[in-house]
Order: sequence, then structure tokens, then C-alpha cells
Amino acid sequence: MLFPIVSFVVIGLPLLVLAFFLVRKSKQTGEHPVAETPAEQARIEDEFAEAEAYQEEWRKEERKHQRDFL
Repeated sequence: MLFPIVSFVVIGLPLLVLAFFLVRKSKQTGEHPVAETPAEQARIEDEFAEAEAYQEEWRKEERKHQRDFL
């Protein structure tokens, strides 16, 4: 009768505490990303602009060739 309680305290509780700290640590690192240089920011902006241009081109092609899907 006491075994489930002891096993939870010995195994489950440390795993829950460990998971809590790992999630907290990952959130902290995500909130403070590494600073980007102006060159990296420009490269990222260029990539986004290229992606948006490609997306618009893709949408125009899809409008030309609309398919009937369920």
C-alpha cells in the first residue's frame, strides 16, 4: 500500500522538478536571443522579402490553375 506513494516521491517528484527547471531555462533563453549584427539583420530582411515575393508569385500561379479539392 505504501509502495505507490514511495515510488512517486522517489521517481515522479524529481522528474517533475527537473522538467519544470528545464522548461523555465528554455523559456529564459528564448526571451533573450543573441544580438544580431546589422549585416545579419539585412540578410534576414532580404530573405523575408524574397520569400514574400515567391509567395505572391506562387499565389498567382495557383489562381491560374485552381483545382477542385474536397
